[in-house]
Amino acid sequence: MNDENYRRYSVLMSVYHKEKPEYLRQAIESIQKQSFPTDDFVLVCDGSLNLKLDAVIAAKQQEMDKVLNVVRLAKNSGLGNALNEGIKYCKNELVARMDSDDIAYPDRCEKQMAVFNTRPEVSICSGIVEEFTTDPDVVDTRRVPPENNAEIVEFAKKRNPFNHPCVMYKKSAVEAAGSYQNFYLLEDYYLWLRMLMIGYQGYNIQEPLLHMRAGSDMYLRRASWKYAKTQAKLFKYMKDNGFIGSGQYIKSCVIRSGSALAPNWLRKFMFEKVLRK
Repeated sequence: MNDENYRRYSVLMSVYHKEKPEYLRQAIESIQKQSFPTDDFVLVCDGSLNLKLDAVIAAKQQEMDKVLNVVRLAKNSGLGNALNEGIKYCKNELVARMDSDDIAYPDRCEKQMAVFNTRPEVSICSGIVEEFTTDPDVVDTRRVPPENNAEIVEFAKKRNPFNHPCVMYKKSAVEAAGSYQNFYLLEDYYLWLRMLMIGYQGYNIQEPLLHMRAGSDMYLRRASWKYAKTQAKLFKYMKDNGFIGSGQYIKSCVIRSGSALAPNWLRKFMFEKVLRK
């Protein structure tokens, strides 16, 4: 495809009942303020919400009119399934992912559109996220993914090579790889692996695109045997498909299990001082 095909993009966001209404409002407004505005915002309500969240959505529907397409699922079924349903409603080939508690930089989508219009080989594009706890202007740490596809493939053998909350991708490429599939807390990583393995290429802008809300809750989600086991399962998938060797498989399982089972303060330290470097 050439640049004439990329003058529009969709936004895909999922929200569930535990989200804070103010966070949702800020997230939506950061998309409303984009220097390159969207004409298609798909908001998936993952199960029934509550009066305050519904009030935020109703107000935004009045403001945004037909741009905001609210898709309501009967029951909460997790992020992967919600995004899988939502992507079906996206009208454009390019889809920008957005979480319901993050704040996008005003030029985030404009920068990503420029990548797709100058690099036709790229199917997945993210960038740097800046994690914060209370004030988006006070950065706790930054997650800087590798820039070019060869680096991305190598990085993917050990860690997630894209920042999912600020990723933009080609809908057709995601669907060709089977879209999001159930994989506890790792649905996006599993999707990227499948896309990279069949030849789709990625690129990461080496500039911050998103303020990502972190805090202790984010690290708590990465604790438990269940999370350790799902990581081991993902690395086994890589090994079984020839993406990594047995040595890398064992090394990754040991490191990731240690992180998942460590005390929360130690895991937070590891992420901030080691894994985010």
